[in-house]
Amino acid sequence: MKHSTSIYFIKSLVFLLFLIIASCSFKEEDFSERTKVALRDAGHNLLLSNRDSISLILPVKELSPNKFQLSFHNSLGFEPNILVEAISNSFVKSNLPEHYIVEVIQCKDREVAYSYQMTTILESTIIPCEGRYLPNACYFIEVNFTENVAANHNLSFFIGLFGALVFIGLVFWWYKKKNNAKTTIDAINYEALGIFKFYPEQNILIKEAEEIALSKKECELLALFVERPNEVIKRDELTKRVWEDNGVFVGRSLDTYISKLRKKLQADTSIKLTNVHGVGYKLELN
Repeated sequence: MKHSTSIYFIKSLVFLLFLIIASCSFKEEDFSERTKVALRDAGHNLLLSNRDSISLILPVKELSPNKFQLSFHNSLGFEPNILVEAISNSFVKSNLPEHYIVEVIQCKDREVAYSYQMTTILESTIIPCEGRYLPNACYFIEVNFTENVAANHNLSFFIGLFGALVFIGLVFWWYKKKNNAKTTIDAINYEALGIFKFYPEQNILIKEAEEIALSKKECELLALFVERPNEVIKRDELTKRVWEDNGVFVGRSLDTYISKLRKKLQADTSIKLTNVHGVGYKLELN
């Protein structure tokens, strides 16, 4: 039982670590895909500003974890402020980082025809020459996120991993404490009662790995029956032994507690608390 529980415990921890690693990988892949979709949307709006609904947008390239390239099948011309607005709107809709540098690069010589920097701080945002029209030509539009997205993902991974290790440590501590507690209980004297172990000093029954709490009076009654198995114990003796120094006895109290004990012992059919009519009760052990 302990061996199978330990294996299940270890498998659960391995599965938890796998989920954390998979989750971090998914976040990085999700960022890449969202960026590509946002750039295609920005490129689409840029073409529409030129009243061009025919030209193709080429597949967006991921040049590095933080850098992406947008390009077109045909040449185009545009005003920089339209590009700034198109990219900004698409990034906001896709919930992308707000710190980035955009460069418009001429295909023929790789020279930068236009560039600007976006941040959340107004003083650090640089958008020069918004009104200057870029002539019709072949351009690459490259976006470089100045926040280290990959580092953030790695940080998220290590934070998640650290959290998982802390969680595993706590679970392991709890698991060890529980086993130690069970070992301590097992070391205490108990009475074997069918499939149960009865610990009168702790007021508990244990059935395999299940612990069944007993009230004080349930425990006292059961202790009397265990002392004298298969023997009829008179009602007067039971009530005197259990209730004499414990306040007022109500007529049906004994029957109520016997009923509670029967329910807690019912898992073992070899144990019976039998009512001997007009006399008392007997604990029958087969």
